Amino acid sequence: MARALVGSESTCVLVLQATVRLLPDPEHRSLLVVGYPDPFTAADHVPDFDGTGAIALESFDAGVLDNLEAHRTHIPGMDELPPGRAWLLVEYGADTRDEVEARVEHAKGRVDGTPGTPKVFADAMGQQQVWEVRRSTIKFTRIPGHHAGLAGWEDAAVAPEQLGDYLREYCRLVERHGYHTVLFGHYGQGCVHNRLDLHLDSAPEVDNFRRFLGEAGDLVVRFGGSLSGEHGDGQLRADQLVKMFGPELVGVFGEFKAIFDPEGRMNPGKIVQPYPPTANLGLGTGYQPREVRTHFRFPDDQLGFADAVNRCFGIGRCRHESGGTMCPSYMVTHEEEHSTRGRARLLLEMMGGHLSGDGRRSGWRDEHVKNALDLCLACKGCKGDCPVGVDMATYKAEFLSHYYARRLRPAAAYAMGLIPVWARLASRAPRLVNAALAAPGVGRVMRRTAGIDRRREAPPFAVRTFRSWFAEHTPRPTGPEVLLWPDTFTDHFTPEVGVAAVEVLESAGYVVRIPARVLCCGRPLYDFGMLPTAKRWLRRILRELHEPIACGMPVVGLEPSCLAVFRDELTNLFPADADARRLAKQSVTLAELLDRTDGYTPPALHRRALVQMHCHQTATIGTTADRELMRVMGLDLQLPDSGCCGMAGSFGYEAGEQYDVSVAAGERVILPAVRSAAPDTLVVADGFSCRSQIRHGTSRHAMHLAEVLAMAAREDRR
Repeated sequence: MARALVGSESTCVLVLQATVRLLPDPEHRSLLVVGYPDPFTAADHVPDFDGTGAIALESFDAGVLDNLEAHRTHIPGMDELPPGRAWLLVEYGADTRDEVEARVEHAKGRVDGTPGTPKVFADAMGQQQVWEVRRSTIKFTRIPGHHAGLAGWEDAAVAPEQLGDYLREYCRLVERHGYHTVLFGHYGQGCVHNRLDLHLDSAPEVDNFRRFLGEAGDLVVRFGGSLSGEHGDGQLRADQLVKMFGPELVGVFGEFKAIFDPEGRMNPGKIVQPYPPTANLGLGTGYQPREVRTHFRFPDDQLGFADAVNRCFGIGRCRHESGGTMCPSYMVTHEEEHSTRGRARLLLEMMGGHLSGDGRRSGWRDEHVKNALDLCLACKGCKGDCPVGVDMATYKAEFLSHYYARRLRPAAAYAMGLIPVWARLASRAPRLVNAALAAPGVGRVMRRTAGIDRRREAPPFAVRTFRSWFAEHTPRPTGPEVLLWPDTFTDHFTPEVGVAAVEVLESAGYVVRIPARVLCCGRPLYDFGMLPTAKRWLRRILRELHEPIACGMPVVGLEPSCLAVFRDELTNLFPADADARRLAKQSVTLAELLDRTDGYTPPALHRRALVQMHCHQTATIGTTADRELMRVMGLDLQLPDSGCCGMAGSFGYEAGEQYDVSVAAGERVILPAVRSAAPDTLVVADGFSCRSQIRHGTSRHAMHLAEVLAMAAREDRR
């Protein structure tokens, strides 16, 4: 029964549970990469590796590298590829290193006498970097204004020994219809992926696409292949199944479906009695997105917000229960509307005017979209994990800015969105404010008024701010200058982190400066869509920091979410501002700066460390420098795949369902990991919200990397 239903694409049943057969994961791996002069020659030589014991055989062509360059993105594995214009990636695995090496050497011998240039990657880091180039193929195919990156004829498959000839004819077909494509895929199975620069907003273009589909189907069948080698036929290819199976067998498909689904309600129009392939085009001739003016400019999306929300093509990588960062709310609720995909599709429907609310044509005030976005943690995990870089945190901020335009926001927006303002006021009498917040009666009323969940404790304000400490600090007399960014959380809640950072930077030979005026990047404002205020604050930063920005001074951020504003939101809001682009390039984490500091060696610290990486840093900045720095120190790192801690700035403080989702997200991985850690294990988390979540859920104190480095230096001096 399972075999009969497995290809029915939900036209007969919904699968609620499945038993799968797992294969052992080899302990040792090695990667043989072979460069060829063109993708057709690479495909011709796929059969060379038959019988060599390969556990994976993938390919991509030089168009993938061209796309990465067009996106101004560099992956280290690009530099390590052997010469060529197309590559086969042949992976081997075994339980012993000797066995793997023997298999690779045997396979490498198959390359002799061919146009291929082989190169072996035996180390895990080298393999990972090359695989990262292969993984980039989907995300970077879409080039706004040049290439739509649409899956118009995706995952057809032919026998591997015929793959080269098939690709030659397929590419001629693509060119004949005026399209352009980049080739990649699972060539060991003869399965080809590609993305096409389709334009479907006029009747002639739709007709051209329809004819292309028919000819592409004819080509696959002529080579004895499958219209869909991996993803399923869906609506796009269902009307051509008769070419593969013949009318009698396709008729039997209909009889089979009728047994399970006599009323025809299960995924209609697929496989049996299919819709025409161009009948329900989301971006066809009927698509007319509303014209909107937005705060974010979406420079990487040709049509702005409408184009941005249409990045999602439904692959569903966000619908998983563990691993990675996206999407924490889905991993907790398991509801489609709380997945990145679900929210993206709702926003696209909103832009097309297909939703309705209160009897009016939908728009920025649509409650369907608002409800779906309420539980978005704005962790930016999707920006890093989604194959096409959907950035739901930015879309949420943009939507909320319009949803609340000329309307009162919830109390939490004013209490937590404007926390930089309240923190400055509280710094005048921090002990009094802390006492009021901690008092059973007064504190409860204050939290309720501010929209903070009664189960959360408000973080205490520091008795002395970092700025006041720095004003009395005698700086290092000479050395290269760096500008340390005193974010609101470091300045008013954890000044010890700033003090430690100054100590570390000066020990590395730097003269530390801070902005003369109190400035704020406005990170809390984005959670509530307070974008006009955020833009004013950022313009003030660009004015005040013009000189250090112009002279190329590095700006060191200690709070990852604030640094992410400079690296991400800033150039999205002001893409044409030269100082904004400079600041984005010059803003670095502490680890990134130390990594490129000549002569710097971090102090040794041989301890276990449980590390929670901030979701914004993982998605927009990267964590390689941090992990490498801690390893060089001698720390025995435990890096749980915890994704977002669940606090996500103000999200975890908000009363109601937000608090419940926040705690549930933390309880997935990081909070149990901290509880099970030995008492002498360091708990490291650079994010203020991460440290707050850990303290709330475990009572353990987490340290910033700056504090760990300063502690190690002090122990070295003893």
